[in-house]
Amino acid sequence: KKYIIVLPSPKTAATGRLLFTFKKWYYNACGFNKLGLVRDDTVYENTDVKEAIRRLPEPVYNDRMFRIRRALDLSMKHQILPKDQWTKYEEDVHYLQPYLKEVIRERKEKEEWQRK
Repeated sequence: KKYIIVLPSPKTAATGRLLFTFKKWYYNACGFNKLGLVRDDTVYENTDVKEAIRRLPEPVYNDRMFRIRRALDLSMKHQILPKDQWTKYEEDVHYLQPYLKEVIRERKEKEEWQRK
């Protein structure tokens, strides 16, 4: 048997690194991480998001509320956290996304049933 090893082209690897660098720059440019927030803390709260937040486990919900209250307090004082406390791109966790996907799936399924 012969095996063919396919390595990514240097162009693809360079593009991937460039894209990662841009994502990391944009994440820091948004500024919410300087207040200790994570990306899912900044999602616009429509009805689906509100339902997903309601379904969060209590410790996750409490952590979210702590981060939001701390960010509001810092914002009122026109301050940011010390740099060592900023949320790093690599540490950002999408804690709300699984719940949000489930809520959207259920809503679409319900709409399907109502159309029939």
